[in-house]
Amino acid sequence: MSVPFPIDETYVEPNFDVAQLASVEIFSPKVDETLWFFTELLGMSESGRDGDSVYLRAYEDYYHHSLKVTYRNEPGIGRTTWRTSSPQALGRRSSALEANGVAVSWRDGDLGQGPAADFVSPSGHTHSMLWEVDYYEAPESERSRLLSRPQKRPLKGVPVRRLDHVNHLVDDVTANREFLQDNLGFRLRENIVVQQREAAAWMSVSPLVHEIANLADRTGRSAGGNGGLHHLAFWYGFPQHLLDAADMFTDYGLTIDIGPGKHGATQAQFLYVFEPGGNRVELFGDVGYLIFDPAWKPLTWTEKDVDKSLIWYGSPLNREFTLFSDRVAV
Repeated sequence: MSVPFPIDETYVEPNFDVAQLASVEIFSPKVDETLWFFTELLGMSESGRDGDSVYLRAYEDYYHHSLKVTYRNEPGIGRTTWRTSSPQALGRRSSALEANGVAVSWRDGDLGQGPAADFVSPSGHTHSMLWEVDYYEAPESERSRLLSRPQKRPLKGVPVRRLDHVNHLVDDVTANREFLQDNLGFRLRENIVVQQREAAAWMSVSPLVHEIANLADRTGRSAGGNGGLHHLAFWYGFPQHLLDAADMFTDYGLTIDIGPGKHGATQAQFLYVFEPGGNRVELFGDVGYLIFDPAWKPLTWTEKDVDKSLIWYGSPLNREFTLFSDRVAV
């Protein structure tokens, strides 16, 4: 039976080969202090060590790890790893990258992860795709009576629940957005366009409002494929948890960059803090929104409303934070 209405042949069918953000690697010159921050204050658990790297997960992360902390002389970002929707999808996406002239290299994988296809985005960020993962198995003493939770809620710090997203600093937002859309099937959810230039783009492959953001770096550090990290974000839960975390960070002498506050873009209530190794970490959660509309039209913030895109309410952006927001007048 034929479809009883005309089909728009120009419509680009969504590609769902990439399923989710699986893990992110960050660099730290103070690994022990960075681990203290994530385990004692954010309640994450160590799930393995290998050479100069330590693997961590939040209590509602289902896989072996969601965060890899690796020793380097300077803070920054290593691999951003995506899980595909099937082994066949992994093959399709790696082939599509190669067909578009993107070099793909295969490796055996990381602790808790299977064979991975590595490639580099236009900004110089290393990405990986994989299918095989090890699922976390809690010891008997840590098993939750909630069957939908992989372990008990930790009894230390203000524990985060899961990895949420990563924000890459890039020299060209549009080039990196199109790379993710054309090669991996990412959908643009919101962006900022000021003076006819794209300054930020929030993207996802799932109903989350974003799993990756690309933010223009006006310092020049990201020029020539030297993309950096603006922040890594974990889902904290509810507003009271955010306020408790702010108290805790202040008590223990950590630098709160900005917040608590609320974003206009994404609608989340947030707080940014620097972990001791020098990386900016966001606690992201509460309100936000999910996107189920398959024909979602991206939301664009421009000069007339850009001041509310990053801060809907809360303390104003400081100079260091806005240093990375290309041509955004806040």
